[in-house]
Amino acid sequence: MVHPLILRHATQAVRVDDIIIGGGAPIVVQSMTNTDTADITGTTKQVHELAIAGSELVRITVNTSEAAEAVPHIRRRLDALGCNVPLIGDFHYNGHRLLTEYPECAKALAKYRINPGNVGKNRKGEDQFAMMIAVAKQYDKPVRIGVNWGSLDQDLVVRMMDENAKLPEPKDVSEVTREALIVSALDSAKRAEELGLPRDRIVLSCKVSEVQDLIAVYQELAKRCDYALHLGLTEAGMGSKGIVASTAALSVLLQQGIGDTIRVSLTPAPGGARTEEVVVAQEILQTMGLRSFTPMVTACPGCGRTTSTVFQELAQHIQNYLRAQMPVWREQYSGAEEMTVAVMGCIVNGPGESKMANIGISLPGTGESPSAPVYVDGEKTVTLRGDNIAEEFTRIVNEYVARKYVKK
Repeated sequence: MVHPLILRHATQAVRVDDIIIGGGAPIVVQSMTNTDTADITGTTKQVHELAIAGSELVRITVNTSEAAEAVPHIRRRLDALGCNVPLIGDFHYNGHRLLTEYPECAKALAKYRINPGNVGKNRKGEDQFAMMIAVAKQYDKPVRIGVNWGSLDQDLVVRMMDENAKLPEPKDVSEVTREALIVSALDSAKRAEELGLPRDRIVLSCKVSEVQDLIAVYQELAKRCDYALHLGLTEAGMGSKGIVASTAALSVLLQQGIGDTIRVSLTPAPGGARTEEVVVAQEILQTMGLRSFTPMVTACPGCGRTTSTVFQELAQHIQNYLRAQMPVWREQYSGAEEMTVAVMGCIVNGPGESKMANIGISLPGTGESPSAPVYVDGEKTVTLRGDNIAEEFTRIVNEYVARKYVKK
């Protein structure tokens, strides 16, 4: 349930297979692979991992003939695994050719992503855009018209800059560039409709890499249209910078009710999991009270009263366990994703926070009695002691889920 303080921006609903984007539907989490799509085994594996992590749409690069030929094979392998996550084809430069020359690819994809800045220039670009829209119409596929700061149509930018220079009081360059993003997206959407693509088959995005620019662009875009909107800070970065920047930008817009689907574009660390971007996107939505994906853990940050690392280790253990267990619980129970768990480090806030969670444990701080009271729905039920607290607390959590939530 959407938090009552957030009023959603009204948008046109768009169906992508069984997923609804916009129209008041829950905000959709999506991600993108970084494998060579021509590598059927590797791409299938990564799409499957992203879907298990909770990605509801997965975008794949379709940039070569080999990639286009691989798409239907990837789709069939995913279906054989019981993974029905919709695949989005990401097209740049040669999408018109790949979609027309490889009809099985066009049919296997659930949605196409088109970048107006990369479809070609002038009349040639108009024709190639029209070819892609014609394929979308033929197979009844929705299209995301995705404008990017780094690949914006330079002819459009130059024209708007020239027009701006003639004004008595010219606008700032960044303001003109933001306006160019919006104009490119809206004009392309209008052209797609003129070519016969229904309004309920169009999603828009205007991605930039700076937080304040993204907020300004989407606030203005939301004022001017009712297309479903995809949010994302492009090239957000890696590690804490990418997470913080994406969270800052998306949270402001989501709080204002703007956005129907999101992606957190993180640069993974060498050897890092691609699924991190899915986890961050889910946690943004869940901590804002917009959706629930997995039980959330409230944990003590630690202070001079908590010189032991037991509460840190238990918090990490239980957080990892809940996320790993959630795919199983999702199949078995309704509502388990809304459970809250508290792992606290001392007597100051421990009992109080534990009582407010569905299940909470207050571990002993420095100098406190070596015991850990457990609270279930506000009531103290047991006190744990000894070396097996983590195992015993995990068992209590499992028993609570089995008892509390309705079996499917």
